[in-house]
Amino acid sequence: MSDNDGKKTLGLRGSRPGQVKQSFSHGRTKSVVVETKRKRVVVPKPGAAKSAGGAGGASSPASDPSKRPAGISDAELERRMKALAAAKAVEAEEAEAREADEKARAEDRDRRRAEAEAKEQEEREREERAKAKAEEDERLAREAAEAKARADAPAVPSEPTPDAAPRSNATKPAAAPRRDRGDDRETRKAKPTRDDGGRRGGKLTLNQALTGGEGGRQKSMAAMKRKQERARQKAMGGTVEREKVMRTVQLPEAITVGELANRMSERVADVVKSLMTSGIMATQNQTIDADTAELIIEEFGHKVQRVSDSDVEQVIETVKDKEEDLQDRPPVITVMGHVDHGKTSLLDAIRNAKVVAGEAGGITQHIGAYQVEQGGNKLTFLDTPGHAAFTSMRARGAQVTDIVVLVVAADDAVMPQTIEAINHAKAAKVPMIVAINKIDRPDANPDKVRTDLLQHEVIVEKMSGDVQDVEVSAINGTGLDDLLEAIALQSEILELKANPNRAATGAVIEAQLDVGRGPVATVLVQNGTLRQGDIFVVGEQWGRVRAMENDHGERVKEAGPSVPVEVLGLNGTPEAGDVLNVVETEAQAREIAEYREKAAKDKRAAAGAAVTLDQLMANAKANEDVSELPILVKADVQGSAEAIVQAMEKIGNDEVRVRVLHSGVGAITESDIGLAEASGAPVIGFNVRANAPARNSANQKGVEIRYYSVIYDLVDDVKAAASGLLSAEVREKFIGYAKIKEVFKVSNVGKVAGCLVTEGVARRSAGVRLLRDDVVIHEGTLKTLKRFKDEVPEVQSGQECGMAFENYEDIRPDDVIEIFEREEVERSLK
Repeated sequence: MSDNDGKKTLGLRGSRPGQVKQSFSHGRTKSVVVETKRKRVVVPKPGAAKSAGGAGGASSPASDPSKRPAGISDAELERRMKALAAAKAVEAEEAEAREADEKARAEDRDRRRAEAEAKEQEEREREERAKAKAEEDERLAREAAEAKARADAPAVPSEPTPDAAPRSNATKPAAAPRRDRGDDRETRKAKPTRDDGGRRGGKLTLNQALTGGEGGRQKSMAAMKRKQERARQKAMGGTVEREKVMRTVQLPEAITVGELANRMSERVADVVKSLMTSGIMATQNQTIDADTAELIIEEFGHKVQRVSDSDVEQVIETVKDKEEDLQDRPPVITVMGHVDHGKTSLLDAIRNAKVVAGEAGGITQHIGAYQVEQGGNKLTFLDTPGHAAFTSMRARGAQVTDIVVLVVAADDAVMPQTIEAINHAKAAKVPMIVAINKIDRPDANPDKVRTDLLQHEVIVEKMSGDVQDVEVSAINGTGLDDLLEAIALQSEILELKANPNRAATGAVIEAQLDVGRGPVATVLVQNGTLRQGDIFVVGEQWGRVRAMENDHGERVKEAGPSVPVEVLGLNGTPEAGDVLNVVETEAQAREIAEYREKAAKDKRAAAGAAVTLDQLMANAKANEDVSELPILVKADVQGSAEAIVQAMEKIGNDEVRVRVLHSGVGAITESDIGLAEASGAPVIGFNVRANAPARNSANQKGVEIRYYSVIYDLVDDVKAAASGLLSAEVREKFIGYAKIKEVFKVSNVGKVAGCLVTEGVARRSAGVRLLRDDVVIHEGTLKTLKRFKDEVPEVQSGQECGMAFENYEDIRPDDVIEIFEREEVERSLK
């Protein structure tokens, strides 16, 4: 201080110099001078010391003024101390958790390392045992060869050499001293490296899987096992060839190369190579003939069994049931007769259910199958339509039935469809029971019915014949018990039996394409028991029974003989009348269905190709003056479509005829509109509707879509259009569509639909139809049309309203209400 005249020296305040030695790579070091800073001590002011003098003890900064930082109150200091203590506690817990986690990881690593070492030790021991065994076998074989050579050599005395004995002893390997397994393990473990031949090179690590690996594609586990097997066989003294398995290969008339290799259980490359050596260049997807395939099969050492395509159907069991396996089954009764003679009403009276109300115009459009229990015995009824257009449907009903109930109205006697029903029953060779209906009518004359039946060789018991006749009234219920007794007596005479413990067979009564459920078939089980999950083939379709419903709409798990059920799970819509057979596997079902489809296509193609050129020219000359009315038909079920097509074929004369371009099941689609536009044909929808894209396409292309729910109206309109007698007719004019948003239950009114008018206008005086999935559910009139709380005559598009149907309450959200008006318009034939 004296050198600077009392002034302080310039330097770092509060720091002390020191030296630190730094070490670098390659042994280099360096000394660095560092300065250490000291903490700054803040002395509290005297006022703060006084104010904190009585704050507490001297053990904490809060009570010791000399330890408290300046400008901090007691509460703040206390809060900081608590936070510091909590942080230290959390840090201590985290340290304990880290320590426990590290300990667990170390134990896991040690365990896995021990397991890996044990596994490697076991594999090494196994390889050494195999190698030792191979060496022993080789030594024994060599000794045996030497002994045989010595025995074959001529006995010439020779002077033994001095080193002969040592040399002979040298050829024998010295027996290795046996070591303890523990010592051997320690010795092997001490080896720094080992050569495993890349055996573990195929192990796929997580890093390799994520990054793709260094070498690209990795070997599979199967390849590694094959490599180990080859190495083991090589160590044991050569490869061991597997024994050739001789197979019997079923060979059809044509087969692909890949399928041939599969049936022989040979590699496709080997089969292709064999074909190439024979001068045939073919890939695995190409088809070869049976003769070439037979040569290849014999070349590979297998046996050939020639089969035809039709042999695929041999898997369907045709075994005759044993007498002790047969059990009684319910009879199948088909109700036949003329239209409007009361067949469905009679069945309705027996079932105590309203069936007629569900048919358009009170006319049965489909075959209905129902099961009734009477006196502890079950009866299965088939209700067939009576209209002439459903002749084929009635024929199918007669083929699956046991008893025919012929319904004849007492006030109408025998009619044309009655005669057809008699002919069907005779052709099917089934007994008949005559039910004379409507005896409650004032002009009923049952004796006239009996007399008219004599003309058709039907002699009833009252006329000294063997056909039972019962007078009934479906309205009053008269004579129903007598009819059921007659049916029961007839079924006892027939002694109907079936075997329920076998694969099921049945007949398709009706089939349709349901939008929500897919293809649905009404099946009458004739033999065996159909269960949920069974695989079946029906006609050109196949499937698995996904679900079954009885005639009451209830889900069932199985259906025995004479039980009608709706079957879900088909891959397509079968034809009504097809036979259902249960098979074992899906492959069999698919193969049979494909064969039948191919056979049907070939049959149709052969029928079309069987026309000669002269016949074509003659037909063209005959059709020059014939006008054709092309139409396209879509129906709700297969039976209706078939009946409409048959009715259309009967319309026409020498000058005009109707040609059905296409008929199908389901809603009208855009493809149907395109076909109709190309042919200039109208589209006829029977109990179906066009979807929105189809409607828009029809409006743009000018294609006419006509909707019908009664086959009479359809036939009459087509007949009038074809004949050219187009007088004024009542035509429906669609004025609007409404979509149901919500359904409410209102007292004294019933169910009310909260609707949004999506198109056109809704009028109270107009007719309405309820559509569900573009299929007509109900047709009738409105009971009420309200806007808010007021009754209104009409509601415009885009507005909400409330609607209630007259005598109908099965309405659901998302149903569509079609509003239409009937008007008389003049038609002209284009």
